[in-house]
Amino acid sequence: IVVEHDEDAIRLADYVVDIGPGAGVHGGHIVAEGTPAEVMAHPDSLTGKYLSGRVKIPVPAKRTPRNKKLSLSLKGARGNNLRNVDLDIPIGLLTCVTGVSGSGKSTLINNTLFPLSATALNGATTLEAAAHDSIKGLEHLDKVVDIDQSPIGR
Repeated sequence: IVVEHDEDAIRLADYVVDIGPGAGVHGGHIVAEGTPAEVMAHPDSLTGKYLSGRVKIPVPAKRTPRNKKLSLSLKGARGNNLRNVDLDIPIGLLTCVTGVSGSGKSTLINNTLFPLSATALNGATTLEAAAHDSIKGLEHLDKVVDIDQSPIGR
């Protein structure tokens, strides 16, 4: 049993349980269940509507161009599994850090980049960043906010 939002994982499942129809007080009901094809065919399943293509998320025709002069540059990150990782993140664009479990995503972002940024920009005094050589580009930011996966309102 896995809780998953990834389209490919849902399509590859032998059996899908779609819970909803909304979030919080608007959820908590089984909307559809069965094979992926059965969920896709169910008229009340929002998940099924997206999987079948009946509902789509529009992709903007024009994306925000990258300004190569604005980036956050972290050099030599060495916390936990990281092996002298150098990272350049464009500022002003949505950036996704991805990888398999245990690959170093959380160490890179939560234990290195966030503590460095929060200390410099927010005046945090209790955060200690994982080992690294340098960081540049913080002058392009005015604050940093840590948004994790904790449910809002609980």
